[in-house]
Amino acid sequence: MWTRQHRQRNTGRLIVPAISTVFLSYFGFHAYHGEYGIYSKYQLEARVAEFEGRLGEIRAQRIELERRVQLLHDGTLEKDMLDEQARKALNLSHEDEITIMRPSHGQN
Repeated sequence: MWTRQHRQRNTGRLIVPAISTVFLSYFGFHAYHGEYGIYSKYQLEARVAEFEGRLGEIRAQRIELERRVQLLHDGTLEKDMLDEQARKALNLSHEDEITIMRPSHGQN
């Protein structure tokens, strides 16, 4: 009786590790570079730090504006502040310009 003997191939043993390697590579790549990955976390932390810095600047501007508005409230109206605001609104002087008021020709 003739029997057929099959030679065992090594390719069958490599299929499961190869598929596992592909899946681990795919998920590993997306764990680092994905939308919620490690790299994205560092980018978000950098953006948070940038926005916190900008928030500090904006808060300082707000405090300065609130102080200037307080000067314009009734009872505390300052003529210099009013003159400065009028000149800015009418575009008669620049921010870095020093304005010196001179009397007109008819007055001493």
